[in-house]
Amino acid sequence: MNQHAVSAGFGDPVHEAQVAFRAVLEALSRPGQRMAIGRPVPGLGLGPALAHLLLALTDDDTPVWWQQPGSAADWLRFHTGASVAAAPSHAAFAVIGDVVAMPALEAFSAGSVESPEQAATLLIEVPSLSEGPAVEWHGPGIRDMQTVRLAGLPDSFWTQWQANHAAFPQGVDIVFTCTDTALGLPRTTRVRRLEGVA
Repeated sequence: MNQHAVSAGFGDPVHEAQVAFRAVLEALSRPGQRMAIGRPVPGLGLGPALAHLLLALTDDDTPVWWQQPGSAADWLRFHTGASVAAAPSHAAFAVIGDVVAMPALEAFSAGSVESPEQAATLLIEVPSLSEGPAVEWHGPGIRDMQTVRLAGLPDSFWTQWQANHAAFPQGVDIVFTCTDTALGLPRTTRVRRLEGVA
């Protein structure tokens, strides 16, 4: 096994998993609110928040699709048993490091009307959770309106999100991460672009 595969997991597995799990639940129940998660994992090429979320959320029943497959997938399998999904549509979770080149949201499992909980959750690492074009978020968990700025998203992303939201109760959920911070975007959230972007 290479350096990434033997990188440490949680130092205190029970406590740190609980902290990360509570933080992601809070992020998804309060869309647009940034949550601090985790500490750096030495020798691993993933941000602290992303690494901790993967450790807390995955197990041997949750296949993970990696946009950039490599030794981090071996690291995760070593610690949680999570297998590698062969295609986005087979994934319970997806790890996205380049949102510009990622597959369309519709490529991932949206669940079904009978089982919407089988939809995928996308973990997307972005350059910043406080910079970029402003968008307004509305919906459950948001009082009135939340202005959010995310760096690195292509213009087409929010058009895809509108279609994803319209498919509720089906649709993917997203957790954006940047270094040690996460921000949730559940399928229930309605988004309006600002700054002259139609």
